[in-house]
Amino acid sequence: MSAAEGGPGGQDERAPGHPGERGPGHPGLADLFARPLLKTVWRRRTHRVSRGAAVPAGSMSYRSPHEPRPLSELEEAVLIALTGCTGLTMPDRPFDDPRDGKPIMAKPNMTMAGRTAGSPDNAQGTHFFLINDSGTYFLRRLPPAPSTLLDATSLVERARQAKVRVLDHRLDVAEGMRDFPAYLDSNRFLSNLPGTTVLFPVVDLSHQYINALMYLLTQPDEARPTLVDDRNFYRPAGVQKWVRNGFLNGDLKLPLGALGPMRTQIEADLLLQNLMLTAEAMGLGAWIHASINPQIALGDPKFSRTYGRMLGFTFVTPRWRLPDLWRWHVPLPKYANLRSHPVGLRSPGGEPLIEAACPPAHRTMAAAVDAVIRAKFGPGGTYGDKDVFAHIYKEDYGQRYLAEASEYEDRVVACARDICTYILRTHRRFPAHTDAIHVPGVWLQVHHVENDYYDKFFADGLTDAHRHHEEVWDV
Repeated sequence: MSAAEGGPGGQDERAPGHPGERGPGHPGLADLFARPLLKTVWRRRTHRVSRGAAVPAGSMSYRSPHEPRPLSELEEAVLIALTGCTGLTMPDRPFDDPRDGKPIMAKPNMTMAGRTAGSPDNAQGTHFFLINDSGTYFLRRLPPAPSTLLDATSLVERARQAKVRVLDHRLDVAEGMRDFPAYLDSNRFLSNLPGTTVLFPVVDLSHQYINALMYLLTQPDEARPTLVDDRNFYRPAGVQKWVRNGFLNGDLKLPLGALGPMRTQIEADLLLQNLMLTAEAMGLGAWIHASINPQIALGDPKFSRTYGRMLGFTFVTPRWRLPDLWRWHVPLPKYANLRSHPVGLRSPGGEPLIEAACPPAHRTMAAAVDAVIRAKFGPGGTYGDKDVFAHIYKEDYGQRYLAEASEYEDRVVACARDICTYILRTHRRFPAHTDAIHVPGVWLQVHHVENDYYDKFFADGLTDAHRHHEEVWDV
């Protein structure tokens, strides 16, 4: 997939300093950089059968004569790079309302570091786990790497820096327990097998949930909605005073449930597609499919007694109260864990890897909102690092942007605090209508393809990238 057509680096592959000019240091990378994007997209197909696998399928049954062959460190490093930061984004948005010239909020981004896929307000809340024969790893997000570092040595080194081992084994349920609800249907026979590498996304929605609430409250007069709680008889969600003082339009109502996950979950799907296309261009098998039941994989208390702690996420279980009966249809205190949701993850050594913007990471929701504001506008925050904008813009335009583009006004922040405080006080968790950490429930398996199987049964089962994979990557 050539960089000129959307591959790693995003520059013309003949540009000075690009690895395509100086040589990526490995024939597999050279082949990858040269592959046309449209050809890869056109030929993209799922290849479920990995090297060494068996397929019980009646008269088309097949058992591989080969041993499973894990991906090489470099092959995995390319995929890890595709999950991480690839440069800086551009705040190419208006500062003023063209209808009346009034300033509009022009600093919605949570971060200025870009990835290979889009993200609402560049929240980039998606984290990846990598699962292989040697263990299960959290992929720490590193600062963006210059495109000049897309050579084999640098890719492998950065992959090593990104990997934090959270389990010394492949994330999976115990032998003999691969039936539902752990695995779905036929997936259990080909998914997460020895030799495969799995990339498993989870999305921290909580920070963008707060940020998106504030962005919503920057709408013009009469266009700022009144948030109502569809789980509490559509009563105002802590915003009565903001309706009375005219900041919110009492006739324009928006249920909290309609906000859902604020579209932040879309990041993971887009990133998985990019990873699959890259694996296809490398001549590897790639398969996006249902993962281990997300609640089981993260260690939800509803399932941990049967399946163990698995990834060992921290869960919050709201204390049951009588209103939960009609708000959430939880009939008795013993079923309180129906509303458990994941809020964080620590490494085996105690390092915080994911911390949702809610208790227990923050004492109150007002404190969580203030933390989001500091992360954006405080010292060293997204809009507090002038050097970042000096790299994004030419000349002095970065400083002009920081000086001229509007931020959240005090009323917006105060109203968001009230909404978030209401949600936690009323429902004993934040967010209430979606999880703080969302799990899409799909993952990407990448593996060496069982070429003999596809040659035996399919008319056009392999691309030239699959057929020539070993000669360019196994050197």
